[in-house]
Amino acid sequence: MTRDVICEAIEKRLEVSIVYSGSQRAVEPHILGYNAKGALILSAWQASGGSGQGWRDFFVDKIASITLGQTHFLARPGYNSDDSTLSQIICRLQ
Repeated sequence: MTRDVICEAIEKRLEVSIVYSGSQRAVEPHILGYNAKGALILSAWQASGGSGQGWRDFFVDKIASITLGQTHFLARPGYNSDDSTLSQIICRLQ
């Protein structure tokens, strides 16, 4: 299940490879939770692919595939473990 892979990646601080909107992306998952509308959202640093590097929010139901990588990462500047856009947090970097 995508949710389990994301939480494992967050716990182990491992980059994941995803296909999102038809594009291959390497992302560093930081926080997973539900927004106010009930959508499951991944907040991650996009390291490559898509529209380049930076913070992105991904709708988990739109991730076509996900693969756990082997590259470790540190929390990126700007990471907010209490992201107010998420009403319920599933897992997050500590």
